[in-house]
Amino acid sequence: MMKKILLYSFPAIALLASIFSCTTPYNYQNNDFEDVIIVEATLTNEYKNHEVKISRTYSLEESFPQFESQATVNVTDDLGNKYDFAEVGSSYVSAVKFQAVPERQYQLHILTKNGRTYVSTTEKLTTQTQIASVIPNVITKDGIPGVQIEVNSSDPTNTSRYYRYKYDETYKVVAPMWNAEEAIPAGNIVSFRPRTTEARTCYSDQKSNEILLTGTNDLSEDRVSNFPVKFISSKDPMIRNRYSILVKQYVQSLAAHTYYETLKEISDNGSILSQTQPGFFRGNISSVDNPREKVIGFFEVSSYSEKRIFFNFTDLFPKTSPPEYQYYCPAVIPEFEAGNFYFNNCYSTSPNSTCQGPTIVELIESRARVFFPTQELPKLILYTIQCGDCTSFSSNIKPSFWID
Repeated sequence: MMKKILLYSFPAIALLASIFSCTTPYNYQNNDFEDVIIVEATLTNEYKNHEVKISRTYSLEESFPQFESQATVNVTDDLGNKYDFAEVGSSYVSAVKFQAVPERQYQLHILTKNGRTYVSTTEKLTTQTQIASVIPNVITKDGIPGVQIEVNSSDPTNTSRYYRYKYDETYKVVAPMWNAEEAIPAGNIVSFRPRTTEARTCYSDQKSNEILLTGTNDLSEDRVSNFPVKFISSKDPMIRNRYSILVKQYVQSLAAHTYYETLKEISDNGSILSQTQPGFFRGNISSVDNPREKVIGFFEVSSYSEKRIFFNFTDLFPKTSPPEYQYYCPAVIPEFEAGNFYFNNCYSTSPNSTCQGPTIVELIESRARVFFPTQELPKLILYTIQCGDCTSFSSNIKPSFWID
């Protein structure tokens, strides 16, 4: 049987933040915009459905790249094998699983919907070198204590030399003001029932968006030692509970490494309106119909290796208080604390004001707030939804790779 309670007087608090900025308008004249095709393709020794991304350059007036749809895409090798790619969402995915193998020559072919043909140079798989270890190292960087994720790798044949890294991060989220019961509002009544779905523990993830490169060509041996992949402050909520990172290593050819180095240099310059304007740089993809046409992109064939690690905050910082939660969730809320209040089933700016704005029922129905029980019924505390229900911003599905 569900318990019911009449909404009457409920103290709560809300945190408001405002950010103001002042900028001087810049009258940018986009008179020299060029429509250029962009190709991103990396073939590896992983047995999987590989992916090719094709888009167009976009002007400042546009907010995102334009996907090049309805293209015909395939990869061929020097034995006559052909691997077709099909349009899936905003990319092209191979129709079958396959992998790059040593000594084979691979080439990318693209035919766009307007009849233009593009082809890459032939590329071979690089030396297959495994990641030796990924280590979380507690350091202080620029005066900030934290953990630096470092990778180690070595090639005794001295033929790898050039490396690119990416990573996927996953971390556990535990809602601090979670309650085993959830509020079900109806009219002027709120019913309570046991939760039927997980809302306390969730898992969030994000992928790297920077170009991470290193090389060993100037060293006496082909060894990557403690290369810094990611630094995380000890106050970052990401490592508040348990954290995992999957580090991905791509062994590159000299041509691929040079291309990504140039790309990184351009991206590090910042604004395209800066005084230093980089010139156009080419990859290994060209137009068959017009050799003078500008094409951005690189078809890379790289050996791949990955390694995942986990750690808890207390593993690395046993004497340090964990970071604050992602959202402001005060542990104790006085009945009348400065700020906003819930009063007589209304959302008001002071206990004595006329009700203005949404009611408590509306706030719960819209998932703007979540309730937390108090010792004194019929009063309830309403928190921001993220404080008591992590599914409001994260996923309650535990990843298949997760180890507690």
